[in-house]
Amino acid sequence: MAFLPLLACILVGCFSVSLAEASNLSDLYPPLWKESPGQFSDYRMKNGKYVIDPWVYPERMGIYKILLSQTARYFEKFAPGNEQNILWGLPLQHGWQYSTGRLADPSHKTDCGYESGDHSCISVDSWWADMNYFLCALPFFAAVDSGIMGISSDQVILLPPPKDQKNFCLTVETCRSSFPEMMRKWNTFYQHLKLPSSSFEDLLKYLWAAHSFTLENLHKTFEDRLEYYSEPEVRFGKSWTEAVKYIGAVRFPTNLTLTYEFQKCMPPRMLVNGDRAPFISDFTELQNGVLFGLNLLYDVDNSTGSLSLTIWKILMRTQAARKSVLEVLKIILENYNSTFVGNE
Repeated sequence: MAFLPLLACILVGCFSVSLAEASNLSDLYPPLWKESPGQFSDYRMKNGKYVIDPWVYPERMGIYKILLSQTARYFEKFAPGNEQNILWGLPLQHGWQYSTGRLADPSHKTDCGYESGDHSCISVDSWWADMNYFLCALPFFAAVDSGIMGISSDQVILLPPPKDQKNFCLTVETCRSSFPEMMRKWNTFYQHLKLPSSSFEDLLKYLWAAHSFTLENLHKTFEDRLEYYSEPEVRFGKSWTEAVKYIGAVRFPTNLTLTYEFQKCMPPRMLVNGDRAPFISDFTELQNGVLFGLNLLYDVDNSTGSLSLTIWKILMRTQAARKSVLEVLKIILENYNSTFVGNE
């Protein structure tokens, strides 16, 4: 079926940049990683609780930084230096959102997130920021709840946004009560993370289950935010959310290196009216091609009533099938590099 080679082309395009470019793993870290808090004591404390403002970019990034640090020991058996930690996908995606302006106020009613104003501000009116909130708060609070973070569940609290506070949970307890199934999915991941017998494939299975379930159950909550965006940006946001389901079925290894390379295929700025892939002049051929593919995949998924996704999940049920897909991608990649990326 047409969607199979299409998804393959998207993945191949994102892998087509040489993995040998970075001489140091720290070169791959998201923006302001070094400047962000790296331990709980870097945050202020009030009434015996660490207080974190997730509506300030370095403070939200600090949540990820602590999470990566505290889970590093569980990934040592796979590779040194924490490079194989599959939680890297979360902060790297957040960093891409920041560097491309997707965390700024899309209504332009405030200067939140803009270089001309408060660049570190994360706007509650940003669809990207609100969706990301739950891919930050839930994995973080579930890790605390699982005993991985070295503090008790009542020792940390997140500050609320300036409006729509009812849409967000701020503590382990409120996330448990408001989003119980999502928290259970993330807790399941951490329980398997702590098992010495868990394989890398096992961990990818439970990570993607939690990640996909979280996005799938949140997109309607923040649909009203999309009214602030251009039609191409709305289409891309929906296409990307849908594509994640296909990528998750393959159990893409969201380690540091591969996620960094994967994001090179993503749009480097917000899309505006008039942007039409694959003819966006300030995008690379790679970015144009992948954006076009994402939109086409979204159309295929819609036209089949998600039957294409159902078939893809069935095909990807076995580890052998997923491994075969990756092997085919590697073969295609050898020819794809010279004809596609070589023209840039």
